[in-house]
Amino acid sequence: MSRVVTAAIALPILIASILVSWLQPLFVALAAAAFIFGLYEFYVLARKKDMKPDVAAGFLGGAALFTIFYFATPDPTQSRLDVQTILLVLIVLTAGTLIAAMLRGAPFDKMITASGATILGVLYVVLLGGHLVAVRNGFEHTLSAHLLSFFFLVLMGADTGAYYTGRAIGKHKLAPTISPGKTWEGVVGGVVAALVLATAAHFWFFRELPLKWALPLAAVMTVLGIFGDLTESALKRGAGAKDAAKILPGHGGALDRLDSLLFNAPLIYYFAHFYFSTHLA
Repeated sequence: MSRVVTAAIALPILIASILVSWLQPLFVALAAAAFIFGLYEFYVLARKKDMKPDVAAGFLGGAALFTIFYFATPDPTQSRLDVQTILLVLIVLTAGTLIAAMLRGAPFDKMITASGATILGVLYVVLLGGHLVAVRNGFEHTLSAHLLSFFFLVLMGADTGAYYTGRAIGKHKLAPTISPGKTWEGVVGGVVAALVLATAAHFWFFRELPLKWALPLAAVMTVLGIFGDLTESALKRGAGAKDAAKILPGHGGALDRLDSLLFNAPLIYYFAHFYFSTHLA
């Protein structure tokens, strides 16, 4: 019940932030909050394994990347500058994290793991997830609304289809050492649900995206979403945690909700960047 109530409250807010043009700041705020909590949860998981990530460096690097994605544009004349700026931030983050760890002094036996966790957290949460902010801000509103609606409809539908199919007829375990509840039957149910919803999206609001592209895109998104889910489950299992946190009743933490989205965020952005290049504002 708590899972349903949380979704019933959060989904209308998310949907409004996507569809209503003047609520763009709300979408950005929701993304920022998700990334802040997600990055914090990642560092908490790292600390459970006696790593000591540099939280200040991680949040500074994450804030810099988020700012770049906020102003990013898929316009070919400007996107090269965005990529170069992202690379500059990553260079400064990498060098700065290592220099800060060195200056803190001995013992140095945790320096590699601490610095690695610091940088990986930023790459995993903000570098991947920040592409959703670029989709919301960088494209003309109608196109960005269609892209994000397609994105969330397919991934949430795939997750729901996999869950109920797995519970109803699931017998063959997908990855028992990582997530014992997931089954191959659930995977099939998730893919079928994604394809059905991608078809519905095409006829409902996204005629600009032909089925010959919508269906393969939905299938790839579903597979990437499963990998994202399993990856986050493996991170939690390695840290000995059931949930990344308990800030969302019935859903766990921010990472537990971002898991299937993070690997897919760059996919939807770059697909749109190349496919809709003639429709850019």
